[in-house]
Amino acid sequence: MEQQLKAPPEIKKVAQFLRGGGAGLKIRVGAMNGKRLDYFKGKSAVKALLSPAYGKLKGVPKVTSESEANQVLAQVNAFAFYLRVQRGGPSGSSSSSPKNLQIIPEQFFNPDQYYAWFYEGSQWTTYAAGITMVAIVLAGVMFPLWPPVMRLGTSYLSMGMLGLIGLFFAIAIVRLIFYCITIVVARPGIWIFPQLFADVGFVESFIPLWEWDIPQKKTKKRKSKKEGTSGGDGSASEKPEASSAQQTRNGGAHIEEVDDSADSRPHSRAARVEEVEDDDA
Repeated sequence: MEQQLKAPPEIKKVAQFLRGGGAGLKIRVGAMNGKRLDYFKGKSAVKALLSPAYGKLKGVPKVTSESEANQVLAQVNAFAFYLRVQRGGPSGSSSSSPKNLQIIPEQFFNPDQYYAWFYEGSQWTTYAAGITMVAIVLAGVMFPLWPPVMRLGTSYLSMGMLGLIGLFFAIAIVRLIFYCITIVVARPGIWIFPQLFADVGFVESFIPLWEWDIPQKKTKKRKSKKEGTSGGDGSASEKPEASSAQQTRNGGAHIEEVDDSADSRPHSRAARVEEVEDDDA
């Protein structure tokens, strides 16, 4: 756009920062006139300008508060790097389809409004990736014209890669066979290179060399018992008094805990309700 070309360098740097991945701006995808556009909410841009990443930039307006961030973002909006839009319903039949966007004639910045990007940012990475892809394709097509030394080196390199892949599959098969043998003769079994398929680095995949296949036990949290139940500090004598007082408050009924025994039935419980006589009766 012509307005973007007239923008001061510091405003353009702010737009490049917001459009880049370092700002942490939450980008959403909308649809306008059959084309997809990236848009964001104003609050997300305010947070980006107040972030430490923006404070490290040079040649940009200084921002120390939300009011200053709103002023800077209003200047970026004035040069049409992004425009205020109204968000409508889904563009497709599915509710997850991009929302329809419509440009609002009256432009200003408000943290609660939505803004669509009309600036693509720096394109040097796109150009570099495109040139690299073209170079790779041309190099592959012109393989018969390569010097004999380069063709020989490429063949050795491809054979080496195939050898590494074959070695990996061989290790996986050997460790499975060894585990099947050890699970019969030496339970619970031994894994060679137990971290081979774990989400770790290349070197960590081969450390340790072997390991027993011991399943991890789930720890159950048990409530700690009071010291009075041990009967060693004299607090056990206080338990009958407390239980009798509890009986009086409960109207002659109390809950008594009993220990499970080997002779108890499977459906028996560790607590029972026992009726006692009321002392006041």
